[in-house]
Amino acid sequence: MKLKEKTMKLSDNVVAILKNFAGINNSILVKQGNKLRTISVAKNILAEAEIQEEFPRDFAIYDLNQLLNILSTYNNPDLDFQSESYLSYRDSDKRRGKYFYADPNVIIAPPEKEIQLPSQDVCFQLDANTLSGVLKAAAVYQVPDISIVGENGVVKMAVRDKKNDTSPGDEFIVGETDKEFTFNFKVENIKIIPGAYEVVVSSKLLSKFTNTQHNLSYYIALEPDSTFG
Repeated sequence: MKLKEKTMKLSDNVVAILKNFAGINNSILVKQGNKLRTISVAKNILAEAEIQEEFPRDFAIYDLNQLLNILSTYNNPDLDFQSESYLSYRDSDKRRGKYFYADPNVIIAPPEKEIQLPSQDVCFQLDANTLSGVLKAAAVYQVPDISIVGENGVVKMAVRDKKNDTSPGDEFIVGETDKEFTFNFKVENIKIIPGAYEVVVSSKLLSKFTNTQHNLSYYIALEPDSTFG
């Protein structure tokens, strides 16, 4: 591979995705190509994105936030993947640095096999304003749970403390249904980039949030006390 092919810049979009992924797992194993994937340490959130750029080699980063913070102090840096041991970077101000790769064996990485939802029991569109409202409400009320509830013909997202019936909360209607269900999530697991999503939920305790504008998806586990039917 030529040197030119081992040098690249990160777009603002990729930096935003990497920052988001660092919130899911601060370590990452990047594979050669144009796909980024990560999984939480608890293995209850898996995220994947297809990007415009292509990484020229496999490499592992132990502290992704630290690397992104370092790169943010550079002026539109060029990243050089020539070395097998470290990433080097430089900018137009003639500043240079290097960041050593981690051992891939110490990184909790997603399985090689593509994940599939075991069933598609509930589907709805979640617009950007509603998602923002749900997360803001959870922060204001300081409650731990978000539930996707089907009852009386509608699907709604309920911000609540499911263990306390008298706690304050909000409800947002997001669709229609002829089913009854309560799919529970921990607020802390809804670590998705702001935007609009197609949401598909399986009664087998797994959901998929697919961004409608970017090639970006999140698989998020439901809480075991979720019910369907």
